[in-house]
Amino acid sequence: MNPETLKKAETLFEGIKKGLKDIKNAEIVICPPFVYLTSLNFKDSGIKLGSQNCFYEEKGAFTGEISPLMLKGLSCEYVILGHSERRRYFNETDETINRKLKAALKAKLKPIFCIGESQEERKAKKTHSTLRRQIKKGLKGIKKEEIKNIILAYEPVWAIGTGRACLPEEAKNVNLFLKETIAKDYSSLISKDLAVLYGGSVNSSNARDYIFKAQMSGLLVGGASLDAKEFVKIIKQA
Repeated sequence: MNPETLKKAETLFEGIKKGLKDIKNAEIVICPPFVYLTSLNFKDSGIKLGSQNCFYEEKGAFTGEISPLMLKGLSCEYVILGHSERRRYFNETDETINRKLKAALKAKLKPIFCIGESQEERKAKKTHSTLRRQIKKGLKGIKKEEIKNIILAYEPVWAIGTGRACLPEEAKNVNLFLKETIAKDYSSLISKDLAVLYGGSVNSSNARDYIFKAQMSGLLVGGASLDAKEFVKIIKQA
């Protein structure tokens, strides 16, 4: 729920656009709160529009929810699903996220499918088993031809907003594990083309390491994206 006013959101967005004028070799997606989706001027910016969430039905009496078709009608191309905060605060399960993924794909949106382990799971050495469960249940019933439109985002819950970013070596290990898991469930060809992002205390000082050392396809930036100069620095590092 940031920024808290439209004026601040517009100022932030214009600051980001201004800083990206010379950047041509990066795909940039901004996912603002629902209420700002039609207020920010994306035209000719080179920036793609995404949403922070969606519901799993196209329409109906679901007060307060937003359907994937509504997002598509607002020129959204992407939607974040399964974010750790959705799981934690709104009790979203792997099964709920699976339904949302299917609904988003049906509406021709590209889901950014978030997965990650808690501090307790990490301490218990359950990182791989947790990620395996989230992938297995989250992607249940999703066909081979649909996987190419899904982006995986590894966001270790213990690193989000804590300033304790995951070490690049650890992130690389997870990246390889995710690729192996997709290769087993689908195919090595699909796994090879799968985009995996890293999210969790990303800043301009560590962004480059996640891209080059951890071999991530990109970054899911949280708090740092609320500072236009810092966000632009991260993109330049990538």
